[in-house]
Amino acid sequence: MLDPSEQPVTDPRLLWALALARAVNHLGAFTLPFLGVILTVELGARVAVAGWLLALFGLATIPSRLAGGALAGRIGRRATICAGLVGCAGAQLWLAVSHTLVSAALAVVVLGLLFEVHEPPSQAIIADLTDAGSRPAAFGLLASAMALAGVAAGLLATWLGGINLRWLLVADAVSCLLCAATVALLVHASLHEAVGASPPVAGSAWRDRRLLLMLATGTAFAITYLQVTMSLPLTLLARGLPVAEAGILLTVSAVTIVLGQPLLRWGPLRGRTGFEAMSIGYAVLAAGLAATAFATTLPGFVVATVVWSTGDVLLLGHSWSIVSALAPEDARARYLAAYGLSWGVAAVVAPVLGTQLLSAGGPVVLWMTLAAVALLLATVQPGLARRCAVPSPVLRPRQRRSGPPLTRTQAGGERARHTASLALEGNAEPERQDQDPRRARRS
Repeated sequence: MLDPSEQPVTDPRLLWALALARAVNHLGAFTLPFLGVILTVELGARVAVAGWLLALFGLATIPSRLAGGALAGRIGRRATICAGLVGCAGAQLWLAVSHTLVSAALAVVVLGLLFEVHEPPSQAIIADLTDAGSRPAAFGLLASAMALAGVAAGLLATWLGGINLRWLLVADAVSCLLCAATVALLVHASLHEAVGASPPVAGSAWRDRRLLLMLATGTAFAITYLQVTMSLPLTLLARGLPVAEAGILLTVSAVTIVLGQPLLRWGPLRGRTGFEAMSIGYAVLAAGLAATAFATTLPGFVVATVVWSTGDVLLLGHSWSIVSALAPEDARARYLAAYGLSWGVAAVVAPVLGTQLLSAGGPVVLWMTLAAVALLLATVQPGLARRCAVPSPVLRPRQRRSGPPLTRTQAGGERARHTASLALEGNAEPERQDQDPRRARRS
């Protein structure tokens, strides 16, 4: 069993450098929230046309994430991050200087195709630089850095939006370039790229049933998660409260996510597997969503926000860690890209689902439905853990065609990392499996 107290296997300063880079990028994350307003106010698009362009943008982000996973395996994690961010900056500047709707529409589609390229390699670097015991806290560090930056981004957007909405696009482009420069200068080659010890992997990640199960549950969580930001303002309006108070609640959520990071290292939770921690996280999330259903005052909404945000701390840190552990080292970016599609699907489904539930039964029906989904996800985690503990028969190392053989030290390190991946935080006995000659022949 992998010791959960084990420390990261490389310099933690690299993780902090990556978190800093992503925080810098998130300081200018204005494009998505204000894109519809820019299209209608600055470019004169009708609301219906702006809606179709936003839908095209959302659809374009799906191949964008897949491209990021594929490129990371070909040109490297760091190069893919920098290329994706520079491309995003160019598309945002193109949109900022557009004076016709046709030019803006082309820029929106190109921006969508580049928007998520940097995500899979960023997550893969975190997986490369950590072991299974420290990985949830590392993903939590990234989430907290982006949450803090999001609070500052709201203030910056208020100031720049008062000057000219196009300056929001320029600021976002500058933040992308600064992030790319930070990654290029401070984030060295990741463990995977530096060692280069693991052979390429044959077989498609999409044939791994463990990944598909994680994708299904992750999509249900993403739909639930996006409902919070999309439906919270409408819920406040239905309760007779100012819509502007949604900004206060989202700030409370960001602060809770930052302050809640020690939970990932808390003794009673640190000794549990990722799936056990996620069961607890889903239960806490359900409690917060149920509290939101019956909140009628700002203090009530604040309490509910603190509760469901605490559940998010456990879920966001462990889900990416589990998917990273499922993947062979050479396929991590592809696995993370595939799992990340859950957010693209959720971005299409969540607005329709939330508005329909809110129209049909009001806030109580909407939030209690979401709470029921969270409870269902909590109950399926033990079964999901058992299925994910079984090694995939689909992916297998390819034969090396050239290059010197591994040294004894490299081979020992490879065997240790392979053992940790199969163990999946204590759900298997990989060493005995590795020593089974029949299993070796089948692989």
